[in-house]
Amino acid sequence: MIVSSKIENKLYKVEKPERYIGREWNQIKKEGTTQKKKILLCFPDTYEIGMSHLGIKILYHLLNKQEDILCERAFAPWIDLENLLREEGLPLFSLESGHRAGDFDIIGFTLQYEMSYTNIINMLDLANIPLYTEDRDGSHPLIIGGGSTVYNSEPAAPFFDLIFIGEAEDFIIDLVNTYFNFKNQGLNRKDILKKMSKLPGVYVPSMYEVSYHKSGGVKEFNPKFPEIKKTIKRQIVNDLDQSFYPTGFLVPFMDIVHNRAVIEVARGCTRGCRFCAAGMTYRPVRERSKERILELAEKILEKTGYSELSLNSLSTVDYSDIETLVKELTDRFSGQKISISLPSLRIDEFSVRLAEEVQKVRKSGLTFAPEAGTERLRRVINKGVGEKDLYQAVRAAFNSGWDRIKLYFMIGLPTETRKDLEGIVSMVDRVKKIGRQTSGRRTNIEVSVSSFIPKPFTPFQWVAMENRESIEKKQSYLRNNIKGRGVHLSWNEPDMSLVEGLMARGDRRLAPVIEKAWQKGARFDGWNELFDFSLWEDALHKSNLKFSTFISGYSPEKCLPWAHINMGVDREFLYNEYKKALSEELTPDCRHEGRCTGCGINLLFPEADLYAD
Repeated sequence: MIVSSKIENKLYKVEKPERYIGREWNQIKKEGTTQKKKILLCFPDTYEIGMSHLGIKILYHLLNKQEDILCERAFAPWIDLENLLREEGLPLFSLESGHRAGDFDIIGFTLQYEMSYTNIINMLDLANIPLYTEDRDGSHPLIIGGGSTVYNSEPAAPFFDLIFIGEAEDFIIDLVNTYFNFKNQGLNRKDILKKMSKLPGVYVPSMYEVSYHKSGGVKEFNPKFPEIKKTIKRQIVNDLDQSFYPTGFLVPFMDIVHNRAVIEVARGCTRGCRFCAAGMTYRPVRERSKERILELAEKILEKTGYSELSLNSLSTVDYSDIETLVKELTDRFSGQKISISLPSLRIDEFSVRLAEEVQKVRKSGLTFAPEAGTERLRRVINKGVGEKDLYQAVRAAFNSGWDRIKLYFMIGLPTETRKDLEGIVSMVDRVKKIGRQTSGRRTNIEVSVSSFIPKPFTPFQWVAMENRESIEKKQSYLRNNIKGRGVHLSWNEPDMSLVEGLMARGDRRLAPVIEKAWQKGARFDGWNELFDFSLWEDALHKSNLKFSTFISGYSPEKCLPWAHINMGVDREFLYNEYKKALSEELTPDCRHEGRCTGCGINLLFPEADLYAD
């Protein structure tokens, strides 16, 4: 069934019809679909956000490179289109061909953000697919999850047939082909999933059972069958140069969040910030060679026409040969008025000099992330940055012509005191003063303050999340003390952070909670204008559960909801880092100090090049 032809003449009724028409530059549309393995990549947020996601770009082009595979896309419809589809009795459809989602063999969801879980089940419902894996049969598509929140996917696990743990580029084709081989053998759905669960990195939630303590919390997590692996090892791409990377990126008709060419220059980070889940879960560090990056840049810019090239990684400035790379890129492309951007900067003068080099074509603001207001608390979180470093970097930025600086902080960090909040205020005042003294121009200081959420697979995974009243009190203090001309303070909604913490730290008992919140109308929970905390309070109450069960601290002796996932970073390392945090002890970056800190990643992935030259 082609849905798009039935809805196109009614798209004038929705706010942004460009979200749903497809036909972008470099779109891939294949003929002869009946003979192909049909895959639909679903991103559970708007087109603007999904089209900015690098993982979707990689998998879309990689899968379509295979002659026998057809891969199309679908994004979460905004409320206006959802209402229109339901009024017309029409299902979720793909952008490329307009076919209904249920016609595809495999549907893959990106689990990028905990607040998107209600969108996932809303898209399943719009596709007329049962929400729970136990209610599906051979007539339904295989529902797969993958992405950065799969490391604790338990709250949403019952909605998925299988979840891939890790980086998919080198494994997705084999996974697809294996599924079709089993299907062509006439095996039933349960037997297929049982066999698929034996594949590296594949987690089939229905093959495991969970027991709980009477007082709350996970007691045990065990396979239902002896042949099912007890833990699921994360899969990684060893060699980024050899791994697939697309060059003919889709170019949208509308403005999106990151509307530019992107090259991932490295993957992983060893700086060891104790609050950062990505810094732990994306190890080991792997880099693309400078030659490969330059080759990709030429091809991507030629095929897309973009005027900005972003060098992406968790810590781009830590790329081994970053100065030479930046110089060669600017020398090669500045004459074409193509700007180079670095999404992540260290707090030092070197980063400012590097930013000055890349922003010769056009200057944007600079962002620094002190994270905490005092050096004591920065030692706790292993953010080895002194105030002197920040002030020198800010002075260098103003001297070089920048007039807009953004500062990122967190509140609710472990051991935080009033003095740490006062430190944030003092730091902002000092930066404002440096701007006035140095630049002689009007400067803008944007201060962003987020609430800390203890995430899985970090040294703080055992600590409790701060309650709403405490966070609101701290936000009020900052609002009353960070102000003045040219200073802008932003903060996040405490209730939204509570739900994010619930989803990040929870277990399978939350799946019915997600369903109940969705039934009451929860959609796009990461959007302030649509988020409704009362829906989640009511859903928890009706499920006989409490926030405190999940956002309180976990005992180191107890089983964590995500203990069956082997990320590669050793549990003892994380716990030792937690103890070092409490004693305010720093752990050096192993790449720059030249000695192993014992995180265990080199034991799980001995074949990886951990220390790229």
